[in-house]
Amino acid sequence: MELIIDITLLTFLGLTALAINRIDKLFCIIMLSGIYSLLCASLFVSMDAVDVAFTEAAVGTGIATVLLLSTIGATDTQQRSAPQRPLFALLVVCATGAILVYGTMDMPAFGDPDAPIHHHVAPRYLEMSQQEVGSDNIVTSILSSYRGFDTLGETVVIFTAGLSVVGLIGFRGMQKFGDRQRAAGITQDDMGKHLVLRIVIKMFIPLILLFALYVQFHGDFGPGGGFQAGVIFASGFIFYTLMFGLDAAMRVVSPRTLSYIAALGVLTYGGVGITTLLMGGNFLDYNVLRPDPLQGQHLGIFLIELGVGTTVFSIMVLIFFAFSSRKGLRQ
Repeated sequence: MELIIDITLLTFLGLTALAINRIDKLFCIIMLSGIYSLLCASLFVSMDAVDVAFTEAAVGTGIATVLLLSTIGATDTQQRSAPQRPLFALLVVCATGAILVYGTMDMPAFGDPDAPIHHHVAPRYLEMSQQEVGSDNIVTSILSSYRGFDTLGETVVIFTAGLSVVGLIGFRGMQKFGDRQRAAGITQDDMGKHLVLRIVIKMFIPLILLFALYVQFHGDFGPGGGFQAGVIFASGFIFYTLMFGLDAAMRVVSPRTLSYIAALGVLTYGGVGITTLLMGGNFLDYNVLRPDPLQGQHLGIFLIELGVGTTVFSIMVLIFFAFSSRKGLRQ
């Protein structure tokens, strides 16, 4: 039964990819891209990679779709045909694809118990994670403790990339109160016409934010963590912006404040590592934070996940603000 589900999902993935390649309307492409991400998330769940599915659903289906929709507000809604289709480019793509396929021939078979990955660090993570880290979620143990350096690097990359995007795009339509809302094509009169929608959104936004907090603080025991929680929290805030306008959202939290929060998240993560050094341990060695090493692990993971969550939330909202203020949100 599981094999049938996987084959069905892969078939839909292929059909969705072909449809994206054949359609010229950007709005339809964005919608299909969201469907593609949702199918990927479903496939990850079928493969028991729930944490990866969580991230794919939140980022690919949620945030990425909204950002792309706000982007086409500054461009045409129809994809323009390329002036020419050089044969050389096609040959390069085909040759590269053939090399990649050839390289996979040396890889072990899917699920092969004799594969190298099953004989080195993976057994140690599975056998010793509960004793050394104490987290019920092994994925959290790996990402936040065993591979804390890697996760710090990913957080810094998100922070740097986000600020770079914002720096390149800038914030337009921010001169006076109300200018952003009028530039976005959304006025209070317009929103007043959608009373039912406003009431429903007001009911759902607190639930979205509450779920984000649950994902943030439940990462030690189940799927979730800072990355997923930050994106979900940003989704709720972007949802609020789409309904009530850019002006109202920026009055809640300004782009400058978001920049400070993003930097604070990175500093929190790095500060935990510096604290462990000052306490006589290695960088990001949470054992020294408390007399009981397991309690130290829980405290360290809690702090660095909080830093990741705040940075991801701030950067996602900053990028959305940048795109939206450039051309404006459209109904």
